[in-house]
Amino acid sequence: MFNFDKKYLYIILGVFVLFNIYDRLTNQTSLLTLILTLPAILLAITFHEFAHAFAADKLGDETPRNQGRLTLNPLKHIDPVGFALLIVAGFGWGKPVQVNPYRFKRDISMTKAEAIVSFAGPLMNLILAILSAMFLTSIIKFNLFTNLSSQVYSLILIFLIQFCTINIGLCIFNLIPLPPLDGSKILYHFISEDKKEWFIRNEQILHIVFLGIWVTGLAGKIITPCIRGVLKGIFFIVGKLFNIDIGLM
Repeated sequence: MFNFDKKYLYIILGVFVLFNIYDRLTNQTSLLTLILTLPAILLAITFHEFAHAFAADKLGDETPRNQGRLTLNPLKHIDPVGFALLIVAGFGWGKPVQVNPYRFKRDISMTKAEAIVSFAGPLMNLILAILSAMFLTSIIKFNLFTNLSSQVYSLILIFLIQFCTINIGLCIFNLIPLPPLDGSKILYHFISEDKKEWFIRNEQILHIVFLGIWVTGLAGKIITPCIRGVLKGIFFIVGKLFNIDIGLM
């Protein structure tokens, strides 16, 4: 049976990420964006993984709680490679929350419970994206923070846009139905047992497929337009709610 050690996946991605970070550090504009992006990434990953842990805990599995994952401490949720990917590409992942599906409550099926736990993370990111867009729109609409300098005011707006974008990227990327992403667990609930067994049996190969679509840039070509489309849609809807043309897109 074909076997692929996941550590090689992370090594290859790590090397690729380091080259991207080095390129960004040589450009002052990219460096400023990087500095503003770091706290946005920390918050997005932390809430994403916390949502997984919270959902599992509510469904009866105390594994995340026992492992200290039911917390908003970023240090408990950061995966180095996934964190770096979010910096350079706008999509990535956090440290996976471990769950024991046999501990879920029996009032729903095991696969449904796993799907709910998996979907909780991307859903949290979508909610955060909407809230940040609403906050940004409120600042513009009601002239908040006008007592601050123009530079600080601009940095706040840039941060909120970055935070919104990062959350959308984290949401969309993790919904891709390939292991080890959340989308694979969600997919398992909606497919037949034989197809699920095929996915599990070929998980190692699918990891290589996952690596290939990222390294070749195919992931970016697919996801980036999706991120822009969702970002544009969110700001359009929020702009309509606040009766203002934000003018960011």
